[in-house]
Amino acid sequence: MTVSASSDRVLSESAKSGAPARRVIELRRGGRALGGSYLYEGDGLITGWHSHEVHQIEYALHGVVEVETDSAHYLLPPQQAAWIPAGLEHQAVMNPDVKTVAVMFDRALIADGGDRARILAVSPLIREMMIYALRWPIDRRLGAGEDDSVSEGFFRTLAALVAEALDHEAPLSLPTSDHPIVTAAMAYTKAHLDTATCEDVSRAVSVSERTLRRMFAESLGMPWRTYLLHARMLRAMALLAAPTQSVQETATAVGFDSVSSFARAFTQFCGETPSAYRKRVAGEAG
Repeated sequence: MTVSASSDRVLSESAKSGAPARRVIELRRGGRALGGSYLYEGDGLITGWHSHEVHQIEYALHGVVEVETDSAHYLLPPQQAAWIPAGLEHQAVMNPDVKTVAVMFDRALIADGGDRARILAVSPLIREMMIYALRWPIDRRLGAGEDDSVSEGFFRTLAALVAEALDHEAPLSLPTSDHPIVTAAMAYTKAHLDTATCEDVSRAVSVSERTLRRMFAESLGMPWRTYLLHARMLRAMALLAAPTQSVQETATAVGFDSVSSFARAFTQFCGETPSAYRKRVAGEAG
């Protein structure tokens, strides 16, 4: 199996360089393939804001990926994939020890890709086809007269399956806001999930607790405490995907005093216990 690492280098270099924010990254690098793929595995990485000239679907084989757009912050655990249409500005956070496969499609293959990110439940068939797609890197160059009919037929079929899956979203996301105080409050909350209180957050952003609650209700349509709970649960899902992470360690990391209270909250939010989720994710990652 041939895997291209060039896209990883492009993203890494873009994230570290002084290039203008929200640049367009041409993943085909001048090529003309209708579809292609790349595999990322390694250290944690924040890509920085960018967009692509092609549609993208990204699947976490191991670990957890976070995708942020102007309208939402998504968590991508195993068995789900992020759909990122061509031209959509976004950034991805690859958590340490993550392994992901991304498949790209020319706009012509999925004409109605939409203008927003979506989180999709991945069927076993789509998962296996995405892994199989790694034999065709997105930046491969096709020589004059070279027959690419096999890969084109493959990516047309996969594109049809993905287009159908776009009608069945399974989002795990946090809202975003263009209000500077709410944005700052959300950032502080996510950075202090183990200790954050409404008093702490309001002090950090220099408003009263009453004002903070009102701003969250008006800007996000949810109370600050609900936002805190959702942020804790999404972070817990990310942590539990790590093979050595225990339920006890996760509960403490996201601010719960006891495993039992954490388990109740997690089960209500996710529909399964932390232990069951951890076991399932470990099995799917293998």
